[in-house]
Amino acid sequence: MKVLLTGASGMMGRATAHRLIARGDQVTVLQRNPAGLDCREVLGSLTDPAAVARAVAGQDAVLHMAAKVDVVGAAAEYHRVNVEGTATVVDACRTAGVGRLVNVSSPSVAHAGEPLVGVGAQPADPATAGSHYSRSKARAEQLALAADSPDLAVISVRPHLVWGPGDTQLVGRIVQRAARGGLPIIGTGAALIDTTYVDNAADAMVAALDACGPVHGEAFVVSNGEPRPVGEILDRICLAAGVPVPARSVPLPLARVAGTVVEAAWTVLRRRDTPPLTRFLAEQLGTAHWFDQRRTRQALDWVPQVPLDAGFARLTESLRG
Repeated sequence: MKVLLTGASGMMGRATAHRLIARGDQVTVLQRNPAGLDCREVLGSLTDPAAVARAVAGQDAVLHMAAKVDVVGAAAEYHRVNVEGTATVVDACRTAGVGRLVNVSSPSVAHAGEPLVGVGAQPADPATAGSHYSRSKARAEQLALAADSPDLAVISVRPHLVWGPGDTQLVGRIVQRAARGGLPIIGTGAALIDTTYVDNAADAMVAALDACGPVHGEAFVVSNGEPRPVGEILDRICLAAGVPVPARSVPLPLARVAGTVVEAAWTVLRRRDTPPLTRFLAEQLGTAHWFDQRRTRQALDWVPQVPLDAGFARLTESLRG
């Protein structure tokens, strides 16, 4: 089919685009800079309705992955890209008569800072989401799912903590902090968390695109379904990169306070670099968050093919090869 993918420059977006191209779909990608993929590229921003309309025209389906993903920046920036950008994509789909829209969201849209233990895709809640990013993604998901109709089938997919070779977000930041000796364990390190190896996440995006239509109006959390202690995840990423594993811990209540103070300082100083800690990050590293995958796997007809242990082996090879 003819598929538009927004945000193909990131690790997961690029992996998804390769899968769609390889199976013979007619792929168009929309992003601000050339991605170098073997498909049609439209250069532009989600904030440019004309560029979005050009990219959406003639498509059978849209996989909307592009977003502002960061831990710094004003709330208005996240709203403009993530909320208004999603509204622009939805409007373009309606105008062009696109039949399917898969909105890529985040489990953080339903994470209020307390443990999530074996839950499904709970409703997105901007009022309780813990960061500018997660609040904007919660509003964007609500907007996208509200557009579900007989003419435009919409689902939202929330891949959880995606990592793998070439990852500059989760893996890159952990390795950088650990190499400087500045990576602590929040709490005891025993909180169980789900993560998702990038190949599995990309396969799930393609499965969601295929399932959308008969399945619609729902949100699904995607993960490997192998909860591990957060301390183990951090250790294995560090060992894969050959950097020191975390050797000190910070109690969660103290980390929450410290994260709040650091965020305030970064805002006052208008710093654009990544802060060493935020309240949201403290809660992500110090509380359990793992998810019941039964509904996701049944609805999307998808199961992860790369176990975590195999993923860590591939990560080690890529970082030391």
